[in-house]
Formats: sequence, structure tokens, C-alpha cells
Amino acid sequence: MNTRNTIILAAGKGTRMKSKLYKVLNRVCGKTMVDCVLTQVEANNMDNIVTVVGYGAEDVEKTLGNRTKYVLQNEQLGTGDAVKQTADLLADLDGSTMVVSGDTPLFKAETFDKLFNYHESQKATATILTSHAPNPFGYGRIVRSDNGNVEKIVEQKDANDDEQKIHEINTGVYIFDNRQLFNALKDVKNDNAQGEYYLPDVIEIFKANDLKVSAYETDDFSESMGVNDRVALSNATRVMQNRINSYHMKNGVSIINPENTYIDLGVKIGQDTVVEPGVQIHGNTVIGNDCKIGANSEIIDCNIHNNVTVTSSLLEKSEMMDNSDIGPYSHLRPQTVIGEKVHLGNFVEVKKAQIDEGTKVGHLTYVGNAHLGKNINVGCGVIFANYDGANKHQTNVGDDSFIGSNSNLIAPVEIEDHTFIAAGSTITDDVKQYDMAIARQRQTNKSGYFKKLPYNN
Repeated sequence: MNTRNTIILAAGKGTRMKSKLYKVLNRVCGKTMVDCVLTQVEANNMDNIVTVVGYGAEDVEKTLGNRTKYVLQNEQLGTGDAVKQTADLLADLDGSTMVVSGDTPLFKAETFDKLFNYHESQKATATILTSHAPNPFGYGRIVRSDNGNVEKIVEQKDANDDEQKIHEINTGVYIFDNRQLFNALKDVKNDNAQGEYYLPDVIEIFKANDLKVSAYETDDFSESMGVNDRVALSNATRVMQNRINSYHMKNGVSIINPENTYIDLGVKIGQDTVVEPGVQIHGNTVIGNDCKIGANSEIIDCNIHNNVTVTSSLLEKSEMMDNSDIGPYSHLRPQTVIGEKVHLGNFVEVKKAQIDEGTKVGHLTYVGNAHLGKNINVGCGVIFANYDGANKHQTNVGDDSFIGSNSNLIAPVEIEDHTFIAAGSTITDDVKQYDMAIARQRQTNKSGYFKKLPYNN
């Protein structure tokens, strides 16, 4: 049975990244580079996916989990040696095997699919994925024969004047007849300055044995961008971000300034939602229809329902129901659920709390470890004091209650529905239904005291 297989090369350390992170674990729009590659490979229903790991092997395996098999390249002796490590898993299979680098995060599943189909239709021993480079300097050039087959790959330093004018370049992605690949790897030598075994050398072995080598040219040069340093990482991120933003706009999302809007891979946004400049949307965020995400907001791993307005605020691992709004300059911390038609004004912080339908928290308030019922009014400057220095405690406020400005609710405390907390109160005891709680000293006026102040003498 013919199989389709992919080998992902992810064993190099990547010293030019100047990073404590293993190179392929650097992120592009929220996903590690190697995850970007694997995700696109998976979309083509491979029979086998094998990732070659080396430096940082445990971290790569933790990131990718059981989505791929793994082999270890103990010494980094070149790409040919890396592929050879997969022999125990792949060498005896019939079919086609693609080899792709884990630091090329921009390739699309459609490109891989077209490459496989072309390779198999040509009945080639090897097919090189190529592209047209506007400026081919530094790339290996593809020299074709009159019948269109690949005659050779010429590196920049070895290219003559005519060859340097060629714009078709080698992207570093190959598909091989699987058995022929592993047979040829046995003949690859390391007699070069680096003492390494190079995968492209199998192309020369195939040519020497009159085996067919073809090339498939993709029409999007940007896909071939490899990442070896922070500059290239930034460039790849820019390409991916443009791709993500274009996808959302084509699906009915209004992004006011795509060049200044940052949306991670995997984020879902509904139709007729408007995203203003400076917005960052990260992780597993889902945003519904008809929302407005205001300028400079940041949303991380949140579920935002329909017709929600977020104005210049930070939301983390929280949920906002239909027709709710927040901001400006407010903060939802993890494990917060905001109900329908809830209004959270400016400078409001909510943490590990549930706020039910119709409740209003206008401004300058902290709500932590609490459950607020429906149609509550929370005045300015209210604090839900939830921490006693050792443990967090819960506060519950019933429906239709009124919390006066500058009140402190000292947890644990139960405020039943239809109650009234007078402004400026510090509440330490439970409040029963229909009661008004006042916890402040009666005002005392000191006659003539102003004249005794030092600055009046």
C-alpha cells in the first residue's frame, strides 16, 4: 500500500535566535513555529508524521503531544543525518515522503497537497518545492533541462552569471519516493567543511542514476520564509498576521487598521464585529457577532458572546454574555462570568466572580470572589475585600440590591436580595432581605477648628 508521510526537521538549536527558547518553539501569532508546520501537515491526512528532535526534545514533545511520532538526533550532523534517524519507522514503506523544516511556519496545507499530487502525477523519484523569488540572492537556484525536469540545484556561491539570473529558488521542502530516499541516504557523504550529511545531496545521487527529479513551483514566495533570527521571526509574524486579518475581513469582520491589529491563529470572530486599531486578541478566544472591540483592548482566552462592547480594556480567561459592555480601562481577571446586559464602566476590576443580568458596576470598583445577582447597582469606589492575609473568601449579593458609593464589603458576607448598603459603609455582617445597612460613625462638626490649622497661623 502506498503511503503519504512527512518528516519535520526540528533538531537544530538555533543559536542565531539569541533565545533561551529552543528555536522552533518561538511563536508566530500565538503558535510555536513547529506547531504551525504540524497543523498544516495534519490537514493533509498523512499516514505517518515523524518529528526529528534534538536540542529541547522534551519541550517540543510537550508542545506537540501525541500528534506526531518522534525520533532523536543525538548529534546535529546535518539534514541528511536527521532524516536517516527516521529509518526504523519509515524505510520499509512504499509511497511518498515529504521533508519540511520546523522553522518554516508560513507554508499552507494547500501547498503541501498540491506538491504531493504533482510529485505523484509526475512519477518522479524526487520533487523539489520551488518558488519565484523577486530577489533570489542567497538562495539555491533551480536549473531545469529543456523538458522541465530539474537538472541541478546551484548555490549562490557556485552560480555563474547566467545561473544567478534565475529567479526560481529552492524552498528546502522535498518529496521523495520513500524507498529511494532511504537507499540514497546510505550513499550521502560528509566530506565537506562542516562534516555534515546534507539532504540535498540525494538529488545529485538520483541524477547520477538517471532517476527523475522534478520541481513544483508555488506562486506565493512568502510561504518559503525560514526563521533563523529575530528579524526573520518579525517578518514571518507580519506575513502571518496579514493572512489572519485578511481571513477575518473576508468573513465579515471589520478591522479598521489591519496593520495595527494583532490576532492569533485559531481566534474565531463573528460577522459584523468591528475591531479598532491597537487591539490584541490572543489564545483560544471566541468573539460573537455584532461586537465592538475598542482601540487598544487586549483579550486573552475569552468567550465573548454577541453584541458585546469592549472599550480599551484587558480581558483574561473570562466570559461576557450578550449585550454586555466594559470599559474604558477596566480589567476582567480569570474565572469571571459577566451576564447579559451587564454594564462595567471605567476602572473596574473583576476577578473570579459572576455578575448576573442587568447589574451595573459603574466605575472605580474591585469585585473579587463574589456572586452578584440581577439588577444590582454598585456605586463608585466599592471594594469587595476578599483576602484576610491568608485565604480568599466569598461575598454574595442578592438581586435588586443597591451598594452605595465607597462601601467596603468584608468577606465572607451574605447580602440578601432587595437590600440597601448606605454609602461609605464597611459591612462585616450579613444583611437580611429589605434591610438597609449603615456602618459608619455619625458625623461630628468641630466649631471653629479651621482657624487652628497650622497654615492659617
